[in-house]
Amino acid sequence: MSQPPAAISNPALPARPRFRFGLLVVLVLAILLPIVPYVAKVDHYVLNILMQAATYGVAVLGMTVVLGYTGQINLAQGAFFGFGAYAVALGTVAYGLSFWVSLLLGIVIAGVAGFVLGLTTLRLGGHYLAMITISFQQIFDLVMVNWADVTRGPDGVAGIQRPSLFGYELSDDRAYLAFCAVVLYLMLFLVWRLPHTRLGRAMRAVRENEMAAEVTGVPTLKVKVIAFTLCAALGGVGGALYAAGFAYVSPDNFNFRVAIDFLTMALLGGAQSPFGSALGTMMLILLPEWLRFLKEIYLAAYGLAVILIMVFMPEGIWGIAAAAWRRAFGRAQPIYASVPPLVLDVPAQGESTMLKLSNVSKHFGGVKAVDGIDIDVARGTVHALIGPNGSGKTTTLNVLNGILRPTAGSILLDGRDISHASPHARAAQGLGRTFQNIRLFPAMSALENVMVGAQRENNPIPGGDAALRERALAALAFVGLADRAQVVVKSLPYGHQRMVEIARALAGHPKLLLLDEPAAGLNSTEKGELVQLLKRLRGHGLTIFLIEHDMALIEQVSDRISVLNFGRKIADGAPQEVLRHPEVVKAYLGESAHAAA
Repeated sequence: MSQPPAAISNPALPARPRFRFGLLVVLVLAILLPIVPYVAKVDHYVLNILMQAATYGVAVLGMTVVLGYTGQINLAQGAFFGFGAYAVALGTVAYGLSFWVSLLLGIVIAGVAGFVLGLTTLRLGGHYLAMITISFQQIFDLVMVNWADVTRGPDGVAGIQRPSLFGYELSDDRAYLAFCAVVLYLMLFLVWRLPHTRLGRAMRAVRENEMAAEVTGVPTLKVKVIAFTLCAALGGVGGALYAAGFAYVSPDNFNFRVAIDFLTMALLGGAQSPFGSALGTMMLILLPEWLRFLKEIYLAAYGLAVILIMVFMPEGIWGIAAAAWRRAFGRAQPIYASVPPLVLDVPAQGESTMLKLSNVSKHFGGVKAVDGIDIDVARGTVHALIGPNGSGKTTTLNVLNGILRPTAGSILLDGRDISHASPHARAAQGLGRTFQNIRLFPAMSALENVMVGAQRENNPIPGGDAALRERALAALAFVGLADRAQVVVKSLPYGHQRMVEIARALAGHPKLLLLDEPAAGLNSTEKGELVQLLKRLRGHGLTIFLIEHDMALIEQVSDRISVLNFGRKIADGAPQEVLRHPEVVKAYLGESAHAAA
């Protein structure tokens, strides 16, 4: 039995440089934007260009949240931008509200619109989601143009007043630009910090592999709706600042072309980084100005430049620059001097049967992939499910953890019916899962992958990121990979990736662990290590339900075996008994080979 974890010691880190040059450059540029107009002679036109960049930048940060972090396509950001702008325009001009009240209304209206759109459409994905958001954008355009009694139609709204701050009127362009810059930096900081929170890790997990995220315990629909709502709210903030800055709005300022501009800005700079989105915004606004010396062909040159950058730099300009910086000046990975032991012990009290399948079936039309099977998995044992290819093993596992809904029958986990629960709800009840084809979050580190597993609901560990980090390190140490914690998993060898996936499941403190062919792709040495790992897990009281084709491994670790053939159970019992059962031999060897034997 493992002991309670000791406090984790600080990792031994290599010496840090006195300052991070990249961060210094960003800070210098950020300070210069609002200060230069005060110390240099800048005309009204240049101030307007910078003001547009700052207000657009806030809206494009929303694209970082929904596209860069969560991987969802949004082509309606122009509409959310317009909600914020019209709230300030109509609120201050038509209804006599203050800028601050109108700003709050704009954020709320845009956020609610994003929430509703996300709630009704995010069960879709890919091009279907793109079509829905395009339709929403087009509906917004039509309403703004034709509902003239409220929106004033194509004529727009003029005479929008700028706000006052602590009694100081921001009527001067330079002062208002400084105000917009401060708001931009605040939003930039919040979006930059988001990936390091529970919500941000969940968003990135959804982006990398939605099915794995859901099975690991992430409520994927909820996360996507939150991302869409945050994206819309940021669009509302940007639109509100834009309206007050330019004192006039019309439907042309928020049409589909603007939504495409926002998407292009995010992709150009690098959608997965808020700094990339800010850079892309600045470039897309300033590039036409820089190319005006080309006169008649400057728009064509501008379009060609954007296309070339996006084709040859799919990670965006910031992504390429950041990768080059890491290669040249990246620091050594930390070495964790002490890691607490992983607490896995499952209480022995409760039902003697951990998992009970009663008459479970799964039909796909006329195909009975699983046909009325009954299986009891005893607490604290390793129960193997075997059978020839196409016998229904993986389908059974997918029904067990909610990826597929059963056509008939019931599933009880530790006495609780989970037959119709979602995959993340089953994970919250202590059901862990790995996949035959490894499903990790490739662009995240091993530690971040395992932290996503640790943060599932009802995990009996203290709250806070420090506890999640400690749990994740303990799980990695348990599988022998604590020294690779900071490595991005797509850079790890296949065998190590398999162990990271197991560690992610263990970090969620499962009662029952579902393993789908964990030895697939492993060499003989790695298989031997896997056997020892499974024995250690059983020694901690963990119940394991295992699918595997390697019969030598099955014989070494299994306490009981169930056999499927054509979706039906044909044998169940102790390993030595089942592997010599005539029906099992026939299923694996065929009728003629069985008769010859």
